[in-house]
Amino acid sequence: MKRVIRMILSVVMMVIIFLGLNTYIGWNIYVFKAHYTTSISPVWFSIVFTILVFSYLIGRWGKHNPVGRLLKVIGSYYLALMEFMIIVLPFADIFAWVLHRVGYTADFYIPVVGWTTIILLVVLFIWGSYNAWSPILRTYPVHISKQAGVNKKLTIAVASDIHLGNIVGNRHLKRLIKGINQMKPDLILLPGDIIDDSIEPFMRNKMANSLKQLHAKYGVYAVLGNHEYYGGNIEQYIKEMSLIGIQVLRDETVTIENADIIVAGRKDKSAESMDPEGRISIDMLLEHLDHSKPIIVMDHQPYGFQQAAEAGADILLCGHTHRGQFAPNHWITRRLFELDWGYMRKQSMHVVVSSGFGTWGPPIRLASRSEIIRLDVELEG
Repeated sequence: MKRVIRMILSVVMMVIIFLGLNTYIGWNIYVFKAHYTTSISPVWFSIVFTILVFSYLIGRWGKHNPVGRLLKVIGSYYLALMEFMIIVLPFADIFAWVLHRVGYTADFYIPVVGWTTIILLVVLFIWGSYNAWSPILRTYPVHISKQAGVNKKLTIAVASDIHLGNIVGNRHLKRLIKGINQMKPDLILLPGDIIDDSIEPFMRNKMANSLKQLHAKYGVYAVLGNHEYYGGNIEQYIKEMSLIGIQVLRDETVTIENADIIVAGRKDKSAESMDPEGRISIDMLLEHLDHSKPIIVMDHQPYGFQQAAEAGADILLCGHTHRGQFAPNHWITRRLFELDWGYMRKQSMHVVVSSGFGTWGPPIRLASRSEIIRLDVELEG
């Protein structure tokens, strides 16, 4: 009972903070607007601004119609704008106060501070959009002290958090396909969040026709992320992926005989509360495998590095964090996860956490980039 009360109080507190911050933002916007025109009354301004603030949630409720999809896109951009304004506006207001104190009138400092703030926000949006829509290739050389058939080297392409939906569509997906196919990988691995909640835009825009253009010598494998669970169409999603030759592993392993390597895929951590069957431990998933062969594990959320290393994984691939997606969120993810982005060695296991190829919400990235990962795996001779 105490836990439920704490959760309710936490939600209430978050709602109060959210409303308070947006009231502060709305007040600043209204003061700037009122300097130029009074034709829009405070009541109408409040109504329009409230719709903007809640447009993402409204859009999610109406996601199957054009208006709902448009509101969700608008709301996504507002989420980024809100965070940037929370950071920028206090400095702008302090600057305006200083100008007022030294004798400047509101007719001077309101437009000066207002337009300076707008220009800064536009620059952040342009910069963030470039980072989101211009993927880069990151290469990690990895050595495993195991033999794998006749192959001494393997090229593995990795792309997590594509978030295919109403914002990330076929245009960005084609960049992924081009980037991956150019490296001619032996294996392609997709560690979760391939779709962004609802499967409807994935189906409507026939994104499977684009995804099936991914080619690798030993195949394409994926796991579920939290957003596939949020969408609630897991069985349909897995069927669609199967039809284009992509196997989605749910607490399953595959031994690729020609390469003599093993790929293991865990259900997302969300399965612990959203899947009636839950998910098995990493120990149970790997215990019956031939540990003389290289074992590559995909687990969408970057938790349990120690357990995976002790269970015998040689490579652990994760995503989920987006490295915060835009600053200063990366300071938070850095403290929430043992590794929120990049590479680390955990005992003899190699861990790679991707910042993701797509974006959740606004297609904006600051202090992170849209990325494709190339693993150059070297095995014992």
